[in-house]
Amino acid sequence: MEFFLVTLLNSLSYGLLLFMLSSGLTLIFSMMGVLNFAHASFYMLGAYFAFQTSQAIGFWPALVVAPIAVAALGAITERYGLRTVHKYGHVAELLFTFGLAYIIEEIVHLIWGRAPVEYKIPAVLDFSAFSIFSTQYPAYRVFMMLVSVGMLIALYFALTRTRIGLIIQASLTHPDMVESLGHNVPRVFMTVFAGGAALAGLAGVIGGNAFVTEPGMAASVGTIVFVVVVFGGMGSLAGAFVASLVIGAVQTFSVGFDYSLLNLFALLGIETSADSAWYDLWKVTISQAGPVLPYILMVLMLIFRPKGLMGTREG
Repeated sequence: MEFFLVTLLNSLSYGLLLFMLSSGLTLIFSMMGVLNFAHASFYMLGAYFAFQTSQAIGFWPALVVAPIAVAALGAITERYGLRTVHKYGHVAELLFTFGLAYIIEEIVHLIWGRAPVEYKIPAVLDFSAFSIFSTQYPAYRVFMMLVSVGMLIALYFALTRTRIGLIIQASLTHPDMVESLGHNVPRVFMTVFAGGAALAGLAGVIGGNAFVTEPGMAASVGTIVFVVVVFGGMGSLAGAFVASLVIGAVQTFSVGFDYSLLNLFALLGIETSADSAWYDLWKVTISQAGPVLPYILMVLMLIFRPKGLMGTREG
């Protein structure tokens, strides 16, 4: 029970962090049809900006300054990059964002080096929030969940209860009508792209010190974010939320299970020979296969339900 509860809380905190990342990517795709390969790079920039800002003026200002700085870079990227290549089609947009991810990584190497930086959890949050049997659960994990849930609520109300949210939704389905009403649709698109980048930056601020802030962090989390978006359904925020929790639970729980198909066969009374060509596969444990499981789930989803759990568009 202790293992289950602690792992469940860890999976929730990780899943909510994934949603903060994937929600920005989902917003950008649903509005602009752009699958931003550099999205995880904005997550990395958020972590590095927060590290630099916290060194100078502390963690709490960094929680605000870093996402704003990443949002500004996102706006510049959309205005002077994506908008320029948009007329050449989606392939040009994909190539642009793919190249941008490499450029950002090299810039990080030049400024902060190739080694991890010491972006630490702030002292005010570095304590145990509560106990689960003999396990002391860290307060920072609780803080991560609170920030993620707060972002989810704010995003929901911003899109459904505010004027700008209604304009954004109308621009998605009826851009010509919105423009005829006097709204600048390209500026709306730039705002959405900047907002998606800001969400990635915020995820970097609260995730960079909980995990590791280093130049490879974008590559390590980027593929998982795409798995979440595809599994949940391209363009669906609700799907991204459910998929984030599912993928977070799969990755977190799989680490603690050292069981293989050989254990299952033994339980069922099925004899297996060590000379079998499949024997090496049967003895692979769940913990060893854990990193691959999200991709297996994505492939199965693409086979049986190509639009994902709650997909609204195919691309």
